[in-house]
Amino acid sequence: MADRVDPWPRAVILLVTGVAAGVVGSVVSLASLISYPVLLGLGVPPLVANMTNRVAIGWNGLGSVLGSRRELAGLGPLTRTLMPVVMAGGALGAAVLLTGSPRSFELMVPILMALASTALLVQPRLQRAEGFGARGTTPLTLGSLFAVAVYNGYFGAAGGVLTLVMIGWVVELPMVRRNALKNALAATANLVAMVAYLVFGTVDWTAALPLATGFLAGGWLGPGVSRRLREESLRLLICGSGFAVAAVLAWRTYR
Repeated sequence: MADRVDPWPRAVILLVTGVAAGVVGSVVSLASLISYPVLLGLGVPPLVANMTNRVAIGWNGLGSVLGSRRELAGLGPLTRTLMPVVMAGGALGAAVLLTGSPRSFELMVPILMALASTALLVQPRLQRAEGFGARGTTPLTLGSLFAVAVYNGYFGAAGGVLTLVMIGWVVELPMVRRNALKNALAATANLVAMVAYLVFGTVDWTAALPLATGFLAGGWLGPGVSRRLREESLRLLICGSGFAVAAVLAWRTYR
């Protein structure tokens, strides 16, 4: 298909894809569900598509952070505490991808998506149960956040859903503010992975540049969309989208 798409139409397709995926990524943490299949459809090889997508999606994080400044107000100390954890995880995830085969980890992705969506769905009840509420920055919560950051650096499809669940285990915040903190932390993990792929990986720049431009715009627009949704509506939208991703990935992986 790539040979039949002229450069300019291809760039427009990727720009529009980036905007749509950026909004979805900022609001419901599922940007790669849109952008990665489009890259494959345009003829980009899977591993190159993954690296190209991770490089481009870093700009979605920047746009999301810029658009979430209102929700991030007062969260600076907590953000600075958690950022080194996700940076280290993102670096390790990128190293695993660059040095090993992605197949074994991809087999776990549908399971992780379903578990993360289930955890988010029942989180209000879990937070009222002993031991399942916000526990602060303990070795267990930081270790769990680190593991999610490894995944974000490695592949990252719906990794924001997992990050959102982990943030709820660290601190109790309204969903919109938790979503903004998720955007900042996911952007940090993606940034570290992006640098690794730029230096050591293979990136299709003709695809990465228009896609990144769209991601930046979509990430900036996304927080405005999330402000117009009720907290419970946002939770159900994220959960429903997470289960949809799990089903799609399971069909592609296990068929």
